[in-house]
Amino acid sequence: MKHLTFMRKATAAGAAIFAGLLAINMASADNHDEHDYEIWGSDQSNSVAGVESRGVSGSWIWVWDSKDVERQLTTGKVAEPLGCDGENRPGDGPCNVYEVFPSSLIEYDDNGPTGNSLGTTFGRLHGMLPDPQNQYMNANLFSPGGGYVGIIDGETKEAVALFRVTGTNAGRSVHMSFWNSDGSALLVANLHGKVLERIDVARDEDGKIIDAVFNQSAALGVGKDMAISDRAKVYLGMNSHGNPMLGGVSGSYDTANAFGELTPQSFCKENGCETGPSGEQGGRVNNVIICPIVSKNDNAYITFGGGGLLVANTKTTPMTIVGEYDNQVINGAGCGGVQAGDQMWLNAGVSASGAGAEQSTFTLFTLDDSLFGTTSNAPNTPAPTMVFKDLTNTATIGNLSDNPANTTGQLPDITTRRDSHGMALTLSGSHVHTVDRIQNNVEVFNTSTLERTTYDLTSADGQGNGLGVCAAVSVTDDDNLPSNDPAPDLLETTPDGKYMVVALRGPVPVSVTHAAQGSCPGVGIIEILDDGASGRLAGVLRTTNTIDSSSVSAPGGHPYTGSEHSDVHGASIRKK
Repeated sequence: MKHLTFMRKATAAGAAIFAGLLAINMASADNHDEHDYEIWGSDQSNSVAGVESRGVSGSWIWVWDSKDVERQLTTGKVAEPLGCDGENRPGDGPCNVYEVFPSSLIEYDDNGPTGNSLGTTFGRLHGMLPDPQNQYMNANLFSPGGGYVGIIDGETKEAVALFRVTGTNAGRSVHMSFWNSDGSALLVANLHGKVLERIDVARDEDGKIIDAVFNQSAALGVGKDMAISDRAKVYLGMNSHGNPMLGGVSGSYDTANAFGELTPQSFCKENGCETGPSGEQGGRVNNVIICPIVSKNDNAYITFGGGGLLVANTKTTPMTIVGEYDNQVINGAGCGGVQAGDQMWLNAGVSASGAGAEQSTFTLFTLDDSLFGTTSNAPNTPAPTMVFKDLTNTATIGNLSDNPANTTGQLPDITTRRDSHGMALTLSGSHVHTVDRIQNNVEVFNTSTLERTTYDLTSADGQGNGLGVCAAVSVTDDDNLPSNDPAPDLLETTPDGKYMVVALRGPVPVSVTHAAQGSCPGVGIIEILDDGASGRLAGVLRTTNTIDSSSVSAPGGHPYTGSEHSDVHGASIRKK
C-alpha cells in the first residue's frame, strides 16, 4: 500500500527455526485451533493526506492472524496485516475506515431520510472490542463532534451497521462503547454529549446479527441543564462488499426523568445543577463519560473525566442509576476496568485535557458488583476498596493528596509522572495487569491477596536486564526522539492465556498528547510470566503511516520532526 511500508526482519536462522517447528505445529493443529485468534489494532491517525488537524479524517484498522504473530515471535518473519475485502490475505492491510464505511451511505433518523449522506468528516478510530460471541467488532470513532459508532463483521471485515449518537447542548462524541454480557446491546459513551446510550441488537440462533436499533428511549443523561439538539442517526445503503447495512432508530427520549438533573438520592448528577446539592465528598465536577465498563450483571460503571462514578442498570428502559460516587471517593479519568469474581476493578489516571500535563495519577479501586440491585444505593455505598495509590499522585481530579503538580513532562528517564490506563485480567482470573502510559511499566495485582508486583516494557526480561524489543523497531527519522519508549495504552488477554496484546502509541499522539508519546507505534505482545504475576514485552507488531501530515504536538515530550504518524490507541482480540 502506498506510503505504508512494513518492517521485515526475516533471517536465515529464523527460517530454519520455523522449518523445524512446522511439523510440530501441524501435528498439534487440532489442539491450537480452539485458540486461533486475530489481533485488532485501532490506529487513530488520519488516512488521507493534507489534513492539518490530527485524528479528524479517517483512520486505519490493523488486523493480524495469531499464526502469523506466533511465527514472528519464533522466527522474526514479520506478521503482515490482513485486508478487509473478505479474503483475509496477509499483506492486504491495513484497512482504511473510509473504505469500510462508504461515504455514500444515506443518513436516517427515526422519521426517515434526513437528506444527508455519511461523507468523510469522521475519523480517529479510538478502539474496537469483540462481542461475547466473537463474531463482531464495534468501531468507536472519536473525531471531535463526530459521534459515530459502528459494527463490523469479524470474519469478513465488512461494515454491518453505523450510527451517530445524540447531540445535546453539551456536544456530541463517542469515546468508547462496550457490549453487554450476552451481546444483545451495545452501551455507548457519548462523551461530550454526557449521555449513556444503548443500541439494541437482535440475533438469530447462530449469533448472527439480524438487526440493530438505536433505542432513544433507553438514553440516560448524566449532565446538568441538558437539552436534545440533534436526534440519533443510522446510515443505510450498501457496504463496500455490496451487502446492505442494517439498523434503525426508535423510541423517544425521556427528557423529564432520564435527562433530569438529580440522582435517585436527590444529589446533582453533575455539580452546579439548579435543583439539588452537589455531593458531600466532591460530587462530580465534569461528567464527560470516559468508559461505561459493563459487569456480568449488566451494570455499567460510568467513569467521568472530572471524577466520581455513576453505576447504571442497563437492562431498564430508560437505563437507571443504582449507584453514585463522589470524586474524592472515585478519582477521575479512569478507563481501565475488569471484573474478577464479584469485584469490579477500576482505575484513575491523568486528565485528557491540558490540565493533565501536570498530573500524576495511578490509583486502583474495587467495588462489589453483587451489592448493586434494581434500586439506588445511598451515596458512596458500598464503599470501594482502595487497592493501590501511588505516592506521586498529585492533587487533581478528586485526589486530595498534598503533593504539588508534577511538571516533569513525559520524556523517558526524566519524568516522574504516572498515568494508569489500560487494564486486563489473566485468563485464570488470578491477576490484574494495569499499564502506566508514561513510565512504560505494568503494575500487577493478585486478585485474591491484592499483592502487587511490577514489570517493565523496556527491558528484555521485564526486570531491567537487556534491551527490550521496542528499541529495535523504534522510529529512526528523528535522532532526538527517545527510542525504546513503548507508551502502552489499552490491552487484552489472548484466549490461550499466553500473552496480552497492548496498544503502543506513536511519536505524534492524537489524544492525551501530554502523556502518550511513544517511539514504536503498533501492538505489543506481552508474554505472561510467573503464573500471571509478571511479564515482558516479547514482540511488536509495528504499524506505520506516512500519509498523515498533520501537526505534531507532545507537550512535555519531544518536538518530533519526522514523518511517522501511526498512533495505535486500542488493541483487542477476536477469537476465531
